[in-house]
Amino acid sequence: MVRKMLRRNEEGFTLVELLIVVAIIAILAAIAIPQFTKYRKRAWVTEVHSDIKNAYTAAQAYLNDNPSGTVDSAAKLLVGGYSPSQNVRIGTSDMTVSAGSITLESTAGLTTQNAIISFNGRRTQSAAE
Repeated sequence: MVRKMLRRNEEGFTLVELLIVVAIIAILAAIAIPQFTKYRKRAWVTEVHSDIKNAYTAAQAYLNDNPSGTVDSAAKLLVGGYSPSQNVRIGTSDMTVSAGSITLESTAGLTTQNAIISFNGRRTQSAAE
């Protein structure tokens, strides 16, 4: 009779085992979520740097075809061959053969992120803020 009482039923997990598993998952999530946010931001910065270089090249292509023109709209960049990424849009654009700037903005839901390229005879700045 004592042996029957001491025998445990091994059909499930104890509360302590479940709490340990939940604690381990919580610790892993606390480490992973901030890293994931950093990776997303880094990916966006890489994407916008690529886009700003492509926008600059498209502006130069448009201005080579239209030397007296001004790149002052997204449509003119598209004519020059610019293809924006999904999470990037053109904020402002005003470039001539000798000077100007192009601004790209994020649509990815991150904090306000802009990239600006300035042009004064040659590319002088390409930075994501």
